[in-house]
Amino acid sequence: MGGFDELLIETVSATGAHIGAAYLLDDSGQVLQMVAEVGLPAPIARAWARIRTKDPVPIAVAVRERRLIWISGREHLAREFPAAALALPYPFAAALSPICSDGEVRGGFMLLWPAGRTPDLDGRRRGLIDRTCAAIGELLREAALRGRPVRAGDQPRLLGPRPVRPSDPQADFVALECLNRLPEGYCVLDIEGRATLVSAPAADLLGVAPSALLGKRLWEVLPWLADPAYEDRYRAAVIGRQITQFVGRNPAGRRLSFWLYPGLTGITLRITPGAVSRGPAPDPVTGGDRTLRVIAVHEILHLATALARAVTAQEVLDLVADHVMPVYDVQALAILTAKGGRLRVAASRGYSRQAVDEFDGRPVIPAAPAGQPFDAAQPAFFSTWDQLRATYPDAIRSDGMSAWAFLPLVTSGQPIGTCILAYDRPHRFSTDERATLTALTGLIAQAFERARLYDVKHQLAQCLQSSLLPHRLPRIPGLDVAARYVPATPGMDIGGDFYDLIRLGDTRAAAVIGDVQGHDVTAAALMGQVRTAIRAHAATGGSAGDVLAHTNRLLAELAPDRFTSCLYVSFDLRSHTACLASAGHLPPVLGRPGAPAQVVDTSPGLLLGIDPDAEYATTDLPMEPGAVLALYTDGLIEEPGLDLGDAIAALAARFAPAPGQPLHDLAETLIEPATIERRTDDIAVLLLRDVRSTNGATAPAA
Repeated sequence: MGGFDELLIETVSATGAHIGAAYLLDDSGQVLQMVAEVGLPAPIARAWARIRTKDPVPIAVAVRERRLIWISGREHLAREFPAAALALPYPFAAALSPICSDGEVRGGFMLLWPAGRTPDLDGRRRGLIDRTCAAIGELLREAALRGRPVRAGDQPRLLGPRPVRPSDPQADFVALECLNRLPEGYCVLDIEGRATLVSAPAADLLGVAPSALLGKRLWEVLPWLADPAYEDRYRAAVIGRQITQFVGRNPAGRRLSFWLYPGLTGITLRITPGAVSRGPAPDPVTGGDRTLRVIAVHEILHLATALARAVTAQEVLDLVADHVMPVYDVQALAILTAKGGRLRVAASRGYSRQAVDEFDGRPVIPAAPAGQPFDAAQPAFFSTWDQLRATYPDAIRSDGMSAWAFLPLVTSGQPIGTCILAYDRPHRFSTDERATLTALTGLIAQAFERARLYDVKHQLAQCLQSSLLPHRLPRIPGLDVAARYVPATPGMDIGGDFYDLIRLGDTRAAAVIGDVQGHDVTAAALMGQVRTAIRAHAATGGSAGDVLAHTNRLLAELAPDRFTSCLYVSFDLRSHTACLASAGHLPPVLGRPGAPAQVVDTSPGLLLGIDPDAEYATTDLPMEPGAVLALYTDGLIEEPGLDLGDAIAALAARFAPAPGQPLHDLAETLIEPATIERRTDDIAVLLLRDVRSTNGATAPAA
């Protein structure tokens, strides 16, 4: 990985950036994992180590859209990527670029500069970024050819910037002597916040020996500095390269002012006695109003923004896992529900299949008898297996886990499940950690309940729709038929697409396809009513236009606020002709053996349900033996930014039915391009081929 890391470090240095990171796509192609980074403290790097390509953050968009993205500053970030601005509310400029190899996107590259110092991405910097991404892509290609593909580890590698000069102990001694002569205190911190130099006045003001601070983070040695508001000032200095300041009070009650001066290799911390800032100073020691826990709020806002998009239990858990597991070093996570006195695993991450099977279906584990200081409606934290077993004597220990956080999911005062965080070693939960996880519990509960209700609604609509669509099309001599229905991508609302085939006699039949306005249970129910009305009017022997006119009048009475597109085709298999009438539906495509497919002009009338007095013109169409007529809904062809006429023409260009080709295979060929991308609409396709020869005999259907 030396070449990979060297490229990252060199580009950060050459472009004048202060932070850089490289991501690679995982095997699923849906998640970006940070491989290595320069300039980010480990906790921040872990929080952004795993990003889904569909997330609304700059690096995901750069990879998804295969283009370089430039962010000029905080305002630009907030305008274009509000979720990222909430999570990192610091001023910085950024460039995000995809990493490609052999024409395929393999990952992403990120650079950050102090905002205001880089007003635009000039040609030199852009060229450097392009060359670096190309070099990394070539490195990935060569590694794959050698059978040793580059992969991201469990945690990103934290790389140090290239030093300006080798460390000189004598120079460090002289610098320390100079600092010791000043009345103010000075500390030098590396990117991770560890002290590398501490002046004597600084140690005196902090009330600790310099040797106790060297090599350690100040807030680890001095608990009174372990406040999220102070950490926020440190993050702002590191990420935004801002000079920041805060006021604290040591255990003796003495106020101290802290100034943070950022640099390439870390922070210079200046400490002065007294409070020099305006306004009330944060005071975590006394019992007054505590400082807002800024970092916890940012984490909650970031997760809340992401959870707003989740529509299934597994999506909720995946988002929680992406945000919580790296930051809190959690090894496994699960959401449990109870039904009929038994546990059910709604979703999990990190647990083995065996562990999930052990949980799923097991009777609800009772707590220990009265006397245990434990409230099942409140979050519970168990630092060891012995602590858990003392409260739950019948608890199961799966996958060797050794510490747990049980976060009850409660909405409207009712428990709906439990989120379990598990650690593979004993873990002491700090006060801040407990507070943050408890705050997250409410977000998780709301998102999980929303996903659960969505699942119920979606399953009901799917069941209703599937029950209203024909389970089997009638066999009609002389007519070969194939139908395909593909629901929208899971997570989308249900649609109102429908199709049907009606036998009207020995040599007559009718086909219908349509799309009810809306994507909900009402649309699915109305679809069933439209199908029933068309069947009833078709049985009377009316023309195609009359069938639509009668159905339109009924629909205008049943649902005056819902409209339906519909195409009705009646076939006369004896004369090899078809008669079409359209209520605002997409035109069918006709494929003839040995000739290019043509888009049929149907003279479409108004959508059903708009005007009860609307009339519908008919179009006669010759159907020579072997000709195939394709009826479809808009989910098959519509794409964002693509003209509808161009989309229909493109469908006709690739519609080339071969003699004897099974219609089911032809239907799959038509649908396949539309199923590659995430779809927001259902697809219905109905193919019909005249297989009756001119002498009246019926050719065998393929």
